[in-house]
Amino acid sequence: MKISGLSNICGFSAIWLGTYKALTDIFSSMLEYILTYHRGIFVTLFLLPISVIYSAYVNLRNRAMFLWRSAPARHDEKVKGVIRQITLWREQGCKGKLCTGRSGWKSMSELVPRYKYSHRKIYLDLYDVLEIDAARGVVRVEPLVTMGQISSSLRAKGWMLPVVPELNDLTVGGLIMGFGVETSSHKYGLFQQICESFEIVTAEGKLVRCNRSENSELFHQIPWSHGTLGFLVAAELKVIPSKRYVRLHYQPVFSLDEMTRLFEFESRNAENDFVEGIVYSRDKAVIMCGRLTDVAGRDGPINPINRWYKPWFFKHVESHLQTSLNGVEYIPLEDYFHRHTRGYFWMMEDIIPFGNHPLFRVLLGWALPPRIELLKYTETETTRELRERHQMIQDMLMPIRYLRKSIEYFDEQTGLYPLWLSPMSIRRNGQDNGFVHPFRDGNGVEDELFVDIGAYGALKRKDVDARYVLTLLEQFVLRHKGYQALYAKTALSRTDFRQMFDHGGYDRLREQLPLCKLAFDEVYDKVSTAGRAAPVEIRQMRKNR
Repeated sequence: MKISGLSNICGFSAIWLGTYKALTDIFSSMLEYILTYHRGIFVTLFLLPISVIYSAYVNLRNRAMFLWRSAPARHDEKVKGVIRQITLWREQGCKGKLCTGRSGWKSMSELVPRYKYSHRKIYLDLYDVLEIDAARGVVRVEPLVTMGQISSSLRAKGWMLPVVPELNDLTVGGLIMGFGVETSSHKYGLFQQICESFEIVTAEGKLVRCNRSENSELFHQIPWSHGTLGFLVAAELKVIPSKRYVRLHYQPVFSLDEMTRLFEFESRNAENDFVEGIVYSRDKAVIMCGRLTDVAGRDGPINPINRWYKPWFFKHVESHLQTSLNGVEYIPLEDYFHRHTRGYFWMMEDIIPFGNHPLFRVLLGWALPPRIELLKYTETETTRELRERHQMIQDMLMPIRYLRKSIEYFDEQTGLYPLWLSPMSIRRNGQDNGFVHPFRDGNGVEDELFVDIGAYGALKRKDVDARYVLTLLEQFVLRHKGYQALYAKTALSRTDFRQMFDHGGYDRLREQLPLCKLAFDEVYDKVSTAGRAAPVEIRQMRKNR
């Protein structure tokens, strides 16, 4: 009797397990189908509501901490906590490489850092604006402060950063350790060049302050180093007085010659506070020049472009090609700084194809954009394979003299439009300039002016693989003494990577800093395919552990 009962229970359990597995497989297949072929509906119905709740929590926390000043007052204590973690690592025999404990899902890259699943994590609870020093014209911040957070904090005091990279969720630490550019970079340089000082905790567990005169070699090597010299715990950034509006002049152009000539001319014009181009085809673009002002409406309307019911910015800009007329608008400063946020430039068109429809904008435009980390987490094997084969998210930083040649090459290899053009100045900071340098021609003549060519979206040529195109583009950039933004995927070999980026001072410093090589990977090990993986690959790694 007991044996028979046990057999019945086992049989029932087997049936239940089989049914459960079958239902799970059906659900997984249905979810895979929805995410692959109806992703826009999934994002609208599920990810947008979750994104709204999470964003509300983050914004509430940031504003409350800044008003109460309780978290900024604890900065020194939090830094001591970082030092204690590193000291413990040393006491335990320096086992394993170190990395920050911040989840890789929160990065703005389409990839997730694979190394975070094998390295020892050092947790940095450093999210706050610490001090606005009007007398010195600087703001002191912790590394996880976002662009949206810092813009709001400075605006309330009448200040702004000279360089405000576009997306709200970009962090100060990521822009310093990685790369940051905006349409004012022709005038003020890269984000790293508005930095006045850094405070890092080294592999020894020492807090070190560096600037242009104190520990200057370290100061110049921290940008682009991706946390391989120490943990950034604070930075001082230059601020300038803000104004209410940006007077934006739209200039449509209808030939490649006119496009490249006008863009370079406006980029070299010091009176322009902002210069930007959006290229819609090989011969069609709109070049925009902006100037800060407190007085609006003299020769154009005021247009708060970031209101939820407004068209995505790139669509609004494209309308000037249809009229073939120059136009002037006055855009509120905060709207201008984050003009591409709702549409993630034009990537939202691939995610929610109906997102720019007037009805969608009126009803749900206020909820855009969905959180990047949620988009990454819900990627499937099928969508990842399709994305890697057909989609490109890259920024190539080219000497301005090669702009025409670069657009022709992008057009030939990808057919991908729109392209984003942002001028940028790479300046020499003394003898040791760090990873990137001004362009120098065969006669030794230097030119600081580069252009960031941003390629975001699905390739229009379906007969080519984006992974193969990437290898061609990187070699094109290398041959023309350009650079690649390292938040994106790279197919460069270690040799080519070292040819593209100057490692001389970086290698010397890693040899000098005690325990540095024991604690931290090289930059290439963190940004190459060996150091990064697609989200679905990370989930598979978790299952296998």
